[in-house]
Amino acid sequence: MTEALVAEELIEQARQETGLEHFDSDSFREGLDVYLADLNAGQPTAGALQRLRPNIVQLLANRLRTTDYLEQRPELLERPVERPVFVFGIPRTGTTLLSNLLATDPARRSPLTWEIETPVPPPTREMLYTDPRALELLEFERQMLEARPEMGKYYRSSAIYPNECVFFMAHDFKTLMLESRCSMLTYRDWLLEADMTSAYEYHKRFLQLLQADAPGNWNLKMPSHALFLETLLKVYPDARLVWTHRDPYAALGSFCSIISLSHRGFETGATPEWIGDNCLYQLQQHVDRIMDFREKFGEDRIIDVHYANMTEDPVGSMRELYAGLGDEFTPEVEQGMRDWLDDNPQNKFGKHEYKLAEFGLSVERVAPVLERYQDKYTVRAEG
Repeated sequence: MTEALVAEELIEQARQETGLEHFDSDSFREGLDVYLADLNAGQPTAGALQRLRPNIVQLLANRLRTTDYLEQRPELLERPVERPVFVFGIPRTGTTLLSNLLATDPARRSPLTWEIETPVPPPTREMLYTDPRALELLEFERQMLEARPEMGKYYRSSAIYPNECVFFMAHDFKTLMLESRCSMLTYRDWLLEADMTSAYEYHKRFLQLLQADAPGNWNLKMPSHALFLETLLKVYPDARLVWTHRDPYAALGSFCSIISLSHRGFETGATPEWIGDNCLYQLQQHVDRIMDFREKFGEDRIIDVHYANMTEDPVGSMRELYAGLGDEFTPEVEQGMRDWLDDNPQNKFGKHEYKLAEFGLSVERVAPVLERYQDKYTVRAEG
């Protein structure tokens, strides 16, 4: 039997590593306690714990560092986060592609992978892509891809590309990313009904830290923003919302595949059928909650972008999105997007292959879950 992870010990380790004592609040504690209880009940392997412990400590440590920096520069909390763009949808529907294209716009600001991992001190605008911390992570990623080039086909990431809000909302221990690393239905079900206000309030504090010396109009992405749109708007009432659409059967197969990689990495022992059941349930939650939101607040409150259009005519698709956002699509913006696309052709690292049947799923089983969505939206089928 493996040793259980204990919240107090993890918190103390984070304090020792940072030399800091004070958290801005204890809002993270409920999620941490539910997460650890579910994790420990599953009796994770020693190998999984070896990976999970430092990750949890890093999340706590970065919250301590964020708190300390903002206390040193309290005026940062008075600076607004105006008209941010939030990209969301069913997982694996092109949110990463869309976010990367938006990030090429010099007027926009995206939370980059390296600064999410090492946010203090925040970067200057001039050093966003050349900070030594960014260069160090870029070199690490180069070595990793050299050793395992096939990993590039699963997720288009880079130290200097935008990354998901999950990685700093996790500082409040309210994110499905944590659930994806173990078989944790108790934590999942708790999270789906949790009050996410503190997580979005912390989300804003984190952006106020990052924009200290590198301002811009925020471009943010996380598929599971779809689950909490009303809470998101409480914290960001002027947010602009973008829903990416893709063949849901293809998206579900890709979702199952990427989650299975995580489960293998953390040695959870989850069967493909368990992963299929969980991913199908989460897909339904994403679709239903966005559609419920639209019925309450109006179709026009969200802008729709289709993956098929982004892959066939990415520049035209982005021009249309900019019109919906009310932003100017300048020649400089277009050229930046074309340059990124030239450097990142589809399947650059190989094609990600997956089948629903690998996870105990079939069109006949999935179709009833998607009936409401497919009755409302026409999305081009793949394959």
